[in-house]
Amino acid sequence: MVINQEKALAEKVRNDFPILQRKVNGKPLIYFDNAEASQKPSIVINTLKDYYEQHNSSVHTSMHVLGKETTEAYEGARSKLAKFINAASPQEIIFTRNTTEGINLVANDWGINNLTAGDEIIMRL
Repeated sequence: MVINQEKALAEKVRNDFPILQRKVNGKPLIYFDNAEASQKPSIVINTLKDYYEQHNSSVHTSMHVLGKETTEAYEGARSKLAKFINAASPQEIIFTRNTTEGINLVANDWGINNLTAGDEIIMRL
C-alpha cells in the first residue's frame, strides 16, 4: 500500500514539471543535474511569465507603477517566507541568486567578523 501511495505522489509531483513530460530515447526524462540548474514546476513558469508580461521592473528603485508593483511583490514574498520558516522578521530574509552567492555572503560578512584562526566550519549541503 505504501509503495502505491509513494508512486502516486511521485507521479503527481512529476506532472507539475512540464519538462519531465518529455521522453528521451523513448523513456521519461529523469533529471539529476540540480546543482547546475533545477527544473521548474508550472506554477513557477506561469508566475515568471506573468511577471515579465505584466510587472517587469526594478525592485526598490523605480517610482512608477511597475516598480511599485514589483517591490510590493518582492517584499510580500519576503514576508511570506519569513512566516513560513518562523523567522523573527522579514528583514532576516536575504534573497541571493544561488547557493554559492549565499555562502560567499555569509563568509564575507558574518565570517570575517566572527571567525578566528583555528575555527572550524561544518557545512551540509
